[in-house]
This record gives sequence, structure tokens and C-alpha cells, in this order.
Amino acid sequence: MSKKHKISLSEDELVLALRNHEKIAVEALYDMYSASLYGVISRIVIDTAVAEDILQETFVKIWHSFSSYSAEKGRLFTWMVNIARNLAIDKIRSKDFKNQNKNQEIENNVTFIDEQRSTVYKPELMGVKDLVQALKPDQKSIIDLVYFKGYTHVEAAEELGIPLGTIKTRLRMGIQELRKHFN
Repeated sequence: MSKKHKISLSEDELVLALRNHEKIAVEALYDMYSASLYGVISRIVIDTAVAEDILQETFVKIWHSFSSYSAEKGRLFTWMVNIARNLAIDKIRSKDFKNQNKNQEIENNVTFIDEQRSTVYKPELMGVKDLVQALKPDQKSIIDLVYFKGYTHVEAAEELGIPLGTIKTRLRMGIQELRKHFN
């Protein structure tokens, strides 16, 4: 059995291949971004099997809705992360998912908790965790809830016991602070 080499394309080459629906685009997408996208998903959806399903769904959605991607609005990776994050959040908010979690046996919960502790995603490798840690505590806590744990703005306001408008303002200020590091 031969060792498969990972495909790596520049962002421009990848965008062109995706626009032309070339087979190499799917392979390159997976090789280049699957680990990062899985990390984002697994921070929101702890169950490994469900997270893997959402990763697959993410790639299918990227492939089918690529015509809506616009380089003028942002980078390809950012667009893909938003798709992955939104699919993960949609999953944990779905009735089926909530009912499934309510009906798990005790033995499954022990395994589930053990799996939670062995998550591979490490935002510190991307530098994001360090940047978020450097934010003001009130901004950091809101970004943690909304972006890393999948809370809605309303849920974050309830969790922290502060008004919705304050959540939105602090979140916007935190994101503006983070953007300074990327521009």
C-alpha cells in the first residue's frame, strides 16, 4: 500500500478549481482544511461521531454552495469556518439532537465525558486562543460563549446575567480588537 501525498494548492488555485467543479478541489479542500474545520466543529459538538458527520456535511455544503462565496467579502477559510460553525450550532439546537442526548444510557455518558477530555482541537496552535486571552475579561467571556461554545446572543446574556445590548456591544468590541491582529 503506497503512502498518499497530501494535496496543497494556493487559495487562488483552490478557488478556481472549486468554481470549475474539479475533482482535485475536493481532495485539496479535505487535505488542507479538514483538521481545522473538525476542530471548530468538535468545540461545539463534543460527540465524535456527530462531529465527523457534520464535517462531511460541511464539505458537501461548501461544494454545492460555492457559487455564493465571494473573495471580496473575506478569505475562503473564514467562509468555510462559518459554514462549519453554523452547521454545528444548528445540530446542537435541533430537537433530534436534544432528545438523543436526553435518552443516553449512563454507560454512554461515561464514555462521552472521557471523549470530551481528549479533544484534539487546539486553537492555541492557530494563535486564536492567545489573542482571545489577551482581550478584556468581559469581552473574552462573551467570545468564549458565542464562538467557542455555540451560544446565541440571548443565551449568553442569560448565562452572564447582563442585557442583550451589552452582549452585542462587548462582542463587537472584542471582534474589532481581534481584527487588529489580522489586518
